Formats: sequence, structure tokens, C-alpha cells
Amino acid sequence: MSATPWVLHVDLDQFIAAVEVLRHPELAGKQVIVGGRGDPTERAVVSTASYEARELGVGSGMPLRIAARKAPDAVILPVDREAYDAVSAEVMAELRAQPGAVVQALGWDEAFVGVTTDDPEGYARGIQSAVLARTALHCSVGIGDTLVRAKVATGFGKPRGVFRLTAANWLEVMGHRPTIELWGVGSKISKRLATLGIRTVVELAAAEDAVLAAEFGPRMGPWYAQLGRGEGSAEVDDTPYVPRGHSRETTFQRDLETRDEIEDAARTLLAQVLADVSADARPVIGLGLKVRYAPFVTKTFTRKIAETTNVPAIMTEAMALVAKIEPDRPVRLLGIRAEMAIPEDARDDHTPTRGGW
Repeated sequence: MSATPWVLHVDLDQFIAAVEVLRHPELAGKQVIVGGRGDPTERAVVSTASYEARELGVGSGMPLRIAARKAPDAVILPVDREAYDAVSAEVMAELRAQPGAVVQALGWDEAFVGVTTDDPEGYARGIQSAVLARTALHCSVGIGDTLVRAKVATGFGKPRGVFRLTAANWLEVMGHRPTIELWGVGSKISKRLATLGIRTVVELAAAEDAVLAAEFGPRMGPWYAQLGRGEGSAEVDDTPYVPRGHSRETTFQRDLETRDEIEDAARTLLAQVLADVSADARPVIGLGLKVRYAPFVTKTFTRKIAETTNVPAIMTEAMALVAKIEPDRPVRLLGIRAEMAIPEDARDDHTPTRGGW
């Protein structure tokens, strides 16, 4: 058998919870929830949960107080980003040490690995063994002939397994499944697809580009059809990730009720965002504001601005967005995002990537 180019998607199983179990071996096999400052009486959400906690209905993004109610015996721990950064760096270093590997990191706990081999399953199991030996962490590996198929395949391999999805079995495995199970299709897009009578992957794969373009635009419409077929790029890009922007958000333990409180909080967040932007040395071209009113209604506002690095000008534009916050409505969360100009040599495709809210 001749060697063939493959895309592997490596995903650490319950990464954050697994790191915490390594630090606290006595938690092995127990319900572990990680989120906020580890206090379920505070406003915070679940960052991750162990499989034992997930069996009780605990999931990422769930309010911590609800998670504690679902899993009353769980150990709840605070988020420790520095610890996860350090372990993630070890994982990525091990992936890059694999023979012939081209590695594109997607975040703390996942990466694409491009490799040419006649035995992708054997190579995948070699990755699992190497990562386990170096970090004591388990991972799942999806094998595909495109980035999309490899990414989706990983879900069928979890936990600790290997699964292959290619053009040969894509529709057999995925065709009957709802579109929301595709990488890059969230709840809003799946609902819009449903209004077109497109509910399953096979229906999306067969949809006419013109119909999708009318709903989603001339670029994104055909791209969604491509997702339905599992097609797209097969190139793993190991160039350093270039962020499209930086954002910060805070959930307040006490609702902000006055205009002065809201503006002060917004300025604090914006200062943090601009510090991140300054480190990238690129001008700002757009701003976003996320506001969550009590009890739980979220609104977002955006505006394009003239390309600039002038901090007072950016502050003025950002506060114009803050002025859109409705008066006399308590605010429980604020988020500020700054979009930056992208270098000409940065990648410009529709592959789902990090960034945004």
C-alpha cells in the first residue's frame, strides 16, 4: 500500500478535568467540575466537567449553581489557566515531535496533524501512546481526508479511541444526522437551514448552491453545502495563529444598576482588550459590545471604525456602543471585543477557527 496524505484531529479527553485529576489523584473516578473561582454561589459557568459529572447532565457553559444542583456530590474547582497552558504546551510539543508531523494547534486541547502514511490508524495510536507517556493524558484521534471529516470523526472515537471518516463513508455515517452535528454549524444556522427544509446532513449535501446563497450569501451559502459533503481543505497549516481580534468579558457578582458603574466597568474591560491589541501591534478596525441584562437576556452591538491605533479614538468609539445599553436595566455581564486588521499573508478561508464570542 502506498503512503497517502492524511489529516488527523487530536482531541484531549476531558482536558481541563483530566489535568486537575493529575494534580489531585484522589479525584480519579469522581465527579469533577471546573469553573469560575470554584464557588457555585458566585456567578460563573462550567469550563469543563469529568465524564462522571457529565453523566448527570453537567455540561460546558452551564451556570455553576445549576451544575452543583445536578451533581451535588461533585468536587468543584477554580479555573487555573496557567496550569492548562503548561500542560497544553507539552502536548503540542509531543505532537510536533512525531515523525513527519505538521501540527496546527486549535486551542489548549486539540490540534490537526498532517501526515503521509500507509497506516493512519497505527500512526494515530502512536500519537495516543506518545501523548500518554509524556503527559499521562488520554486523547481521541479522528482520521480524515479533509479537515472537516477529521474533526467530525473525533467525536465518534471518544473517549480514547480512533475513528476514520472519508469520502467513502461520510454520508453513511453522517447523512441521517441533524445539521447541528457538523463542525461550523451552530443552533442559529441549523434553525435557518430548517426553514429551507434542510434538517439533515444528506439534505444539506444535496442542497443547491443558489438556494443557500440566497439565505446566507454568495460565499457562505455554498460553503455550508460543502460542509454537508464533508469537503474542503485537506491542508494542515502550521503557520502561527493570527487572531482576528481580542475580547474580554466579566460576569458581575452584583448587577450593575447605574450608568456610572456600567461605564467604569466597560472602560476597565476596554483597557484590558487594548493591552492585548497593543501586543499584536495591529490597528483596530471594528468594535463589539456584549451585554447581558438581568436575569439572562443577551444583546450584542458592533460597529466598524476607521483603521486606527489611536487609543483615545478607540475609547470614544467603544463608549458610543456602551451608550446603546438600555437605561434602568440591571446588567450582569459585559464584554468588549476589538477586531484587528489582518496581515496580507494571514490565512483567509472559512475553516472554523478560534475567535469571537
